[in-house]
Amino acid sequence: MPEIRVNISDLKGEGSNLIQELAEFLKEKTKAEVETAANEIIVKSEEKNVPKSYLRVLLRKYLHKQELKEYFRVIGGKENTLIIKERKISEE
Repeated sequence: MPEIRVNISDLKGEGSNLIQELAEFLKEKTKAEVETAANEIIVKSEEKNVPKSYLRVLLRKYLHKQELKEYFRVIGGKENTLIIKERKISEE
């Protein structure tokens, strides 16, 4: 069963309710099994494999919907891993 892990340790500071909503959003859009662990969300798919690029687009859509797009970004990690990282905001 292929799985993709999403590291959400930077997003944890925004609240656990946001994490639960993100898990529900991913479950609804991918029709796959979504688990939340300590600092990550695990997306497991049995029949069809969820592409990493599609999952990245969904994460970006969710951040945009929650108006967090300018504070967080989605980057690729190791194999089958995505990371939601806090943006470094430059002081003017």
